[in-house]
Amino acid sequence: MKRNRMEMEFTSCSENEAFARIAVAAFVAQLDPTLEELTDIKTVVSEAVTNAVIHAYGECSEGMMVRVSVEIEDTQVAITVTDRGVGIVDVEQARQPLYTSRPEWERAGMGFSIMEHFMDQVRVRSTPGQGTVVHMIKKLQASRNVAVVN
Repeated sequence: MKRNRMEMEFTSCSENEAFARIAVAAFVAQLDPTLEELTDIKTVVSEAVTNAVIHAYGECSEGMMVRVSVEIEDTQVAITVTDRGVGIVDVEQARQPLYTSRPEWERAGMGFSIMEHFMDQVRVRSTPGQGTVVHMIKKLQASRNVAVVN
């Protein structure tokens, strides 16, 4: 059984979304995912981190941090994105396609829908005034690495 874990924390700035996406993809690469699986993971990390930056804190809030952790067990990848921002008053409403709490910023409101489409499981826990935790799980295809025996 292969197990591994990583965690990172960074300032809530939209520029850090690309860093998070690439760091998670590099970590997950040890499982030899398909290109589609890796793209799915990069997309959901981008959506979850962007949600934290935009909706939890507002753009680039100094001292406000976003935490991303990734756990690997065999071929399952669990990604958790945590913020300590404003929280979500109505999680079910926020998960509806096209809903956005920031319409003035021309947001599409598809973040949770995209996460749910690409991942096997998405759980959202939020407390107004305390922050939000988005936990996502994806089961990858069995590794295509083949041992060569001489």
